[in-house]
This record gives sequence, structure tokens and C-alpha cells, in this order.
Amino acid sequence: MNLHAQWIVGFVDGEGCFHVSINPHADMTTGYQVLPEFTVVQHKRDVQILHALKAHFGCGVVRSNHADRMAYRVRSLKHLLDHIVPFFMKHPLKTKKHVDFRKFRRVLLMMEKGEHLTQEGIEEIRRICEQMNRKALKVKSDPSGNSWE
Repeated sequence: MNLHAQWIVGFVDGEGCFHVSINPHADMTTGYQVLPEFTVVQHKRDVQILHALKAHFGCGVVRSNHADRMAYRVRSLKHLLDHIVPFFMKHPLKTKKHVDFRKFRRVLLMMEKGEHLTQEGIEEIRRICEQMNRKALKVKSDPSGNSWE
């Protein structure tokens, strides 16, 4: 299946998500792990679209999501920076999701510089994430019992 760039843009505008999780992780220097993810979810009857996206971008996985849903996911920082970001910089999203993408990209660039390995970097990433996806930041309690929800 050959997907055209503007079709992908429209599809991701409607069905895609750029998300960053910040999870407590005792083995990390800051006590947190930053996990960026690009996801597109579809009913299993349309899984061929997700496989076509995977083929187009040349990275990521297609896996079961919930019940009858499947998801195309890209979590590798390298793949996000080398494949997903350049595509959406060249072919900008048309909805408010473009704003979320720009914030997502900002977090990825911070991670590329290692800024997520400092407490200040984690705080800045948290502030950025609070403004993404209708403030849908999901962070579990940290080791001291504090929560960032």
C-alpha cells in the first residue's frame, strides 16, 4: 500500500498521538524515566493501514492495543528523531495536534542533548507535557509519594 504524505498528515491529525510519559525509575539519576511515543490506533479490521504506516516510516511496531484495537507505535528516540520528526517538519499537521507535535519535538531534542538526565530537565519536560494533549500528562507517584497529575 503506497501512502501519500498528505494522506498520512490527515490520518495522523485525526488518529495519531504524540505523547511523553515521565515515570518513576529508581535506577535513573533523576529518579525518573522519560518515555516519548508516537502512536496511531485503529480497529483490528483496519490493521493494514498501521502496517502501511510502519512500512512508510521504516520503524516502529504494530501490536495489539486494547480488545479489538491495534496500535502502530514508535518509541525509539533515534527513530522518532530520524523518521517521524523530519516527516512532520516537512509535512506539517493541520490541526491543534501540530502544537502538540512541536512540544513533542522539543522534548525529543532535549533528550538528544541529555537534558532529561538532570532534575532541571525533568522539570522542564514536565512543564512542556502539561501543555500537551489537553493536559493529559499521566505520571505515577515518585519514590517520595509526590504525584505529577
